[in-house]
Amino acid sequence: MKFKAAAAVGCAILLLGSITACSQDQNAGAYQIGEDGMKTYIPDSTNVKRLGRTYELEDSLWLTFSGSGAEFTFNGKRATVTFAGDDNVATETAENQARVAIYLNGERVVDEMITQPEQTFEVFNSDAAEDCTVRIIKLSETAMSTVGITKISVDSDEGIKPTEAKDLAIEFVGDSITCGYGVDDEDKEHHFATSTEDVTKAYAYKTAEALDADYSMVSISGYGIISGYSDGKKKVSSQTIPQYYEKMGFCYGPYKEQRPNQVDWDFSQYTPDMVVINLGTNDDSYTLNDAEKQQEYCDEYVEFLKTVRKDNPDSIILCTLGIMGDRLFPTIEKAVAAYTEQTDDKNIYTMKFDPQDPNDGYAADWHPTQTTHEKASAKLVEKIKELIG
Repeated sequence: MKFKAAAAVGCAILLLGSITACSQDQNAGAYQIGEDGMKTYIPDSTNVKRLGRTYELEDSLWLTFSGSGAEFTFNGKRATVTFAGDDNVATETAENQARVAIYLNGERVVDEMITQPEQTFEVFNSDAAEDCTVRIIKLSETAMSTVGITKISVDSDEGIKPTEAKDLAIEFVGDSITCGYGVDDEDKEHHFATSTEDVTKAYAYKTAEALDADYSMVSISGYGIISGYSDGKKKVSSQTIPQYYEKMGFCYGPYKEQRPNQVDWDFSQYTPDMVVINLGTNDDSYTLNDAEKQQEYCDEYVEFLKTVRKDNPDSIILCTLGIMGDRLFPTIEKAVAAYTEQTDDKNIYTMKFDPQDPNDGYAADWHPTQTTHEKASAKLVEKIKELIG
């Protein structure tokens, strides 16, 4: 349930602005010193705790899925963080770039869209040195855009170091609900935009926060087990989570000529105590009340559970559904029963969410509001407490 630290890197041979020296902290690895005295680090496992699925790519920490990021502490007077945009920032007509947030000691101090090839944000500036914890989070999802953290610079004698791993680790596998689709736009007639996605306001992130747990999100809007969002007639088989579950994700555009589906995820990097699966809302738009289609969903759900178990042999698996409709939940129960019968694996459970209440409103495209997410999180927290004792 911990992140696996990578080997310490040597001093990077890079021209990072006005760099004048290269050195190494005992705890934080290599850094370079600028003319202003700031220590500049390339983020990796020696100096930050990686949040979710991240990948060290060409002197940057690549963020793909919602909620991916990094966290570190330092004692000092100033800190900045530099991001590199993906190919989605290359043209003036580009849309749905990555949205990122930076927290300082639990308070959000940066909330920005990455619209340039390189953007630097000041996180902290003080005349006196203070103890600081910095959390960097990709608020938007993987499909439309990814982003890299290229530099972390601090005015600090001791430099930066990773925060400690939590005692509990959870992986959330889902769709737009898990991503926080439209949560910042409470107009049901509006449509998708990365600028209105915020994973921190969605049930999964809220659950991790409530349980003081580390987390990893594997979620893409519109995706399902056998079909993405459909008109009920044609199966959208290209939009399924199982094909990307063992990858860094999926994105229409590359970052440094790399796409997430070209990178295998190393499951030794993060071992969850529990895997929460919330998939079926988009499948339901295809299966509807068709018993044959529902059986196909059931069969493929069983196969997906076998993949999840292979990759997470000791994790509790919790299968959920219901926030935007619970019609397929009985089929999930049927799939879990079939999986248990085939494998004799009893470390797997189900839980039905309460469907969203119209009185709580709707976000973009009829998605859950933050109020609905809070209710869903409260129910999930109690179920996880029950299962983990």
